[in-house]
Amino acid sequence: MMIFGLILLGVLLNASAQLLLKAGMTQIGHFEFTVTNAIPIGLKILVNFPILTGLFFYVVSVGVWLLVLSRVQVSLAYPMLSIGYIVNALAAYYLFGEPLTSLRVLGIFVIIAGVYLVAQQ
Repeated sequence: MMIFGLILLGVLLNASAQLLLKAGMTQIGHFEFTVTNAIPIGLKILVNFPILTGLFFYVVSVGVWLLVLSRVQVSLAYPMLSIGYIVNALAAYYLFGEPLTSLRVLGIFVIIAGVYLVAQQ
């Protein structure tokens, strides 16, 4: 059961990282990829707290994931990452007002069913 806790921790850290990166980029706003704005936008990104925190969460999630992979078959562990899609869809709905359409909800249930099936040994 401890391994599922590690998997869930890795998934939640990864999902949190995505949400923090989105929050940071929402603060920075839309920009074009041009040589002219590479340095100004790069500097904004480098000092943005949500982005830095999100990157830190990614690094920690990789460490946790390495722990997981040292204990579980990758064919079991990797599909569990899809739980992150569920977490992100729900969190994006509540935090950013992103749509949670009936098709997305159906997709969430398909993911849940898939994770359940993969977890059966």
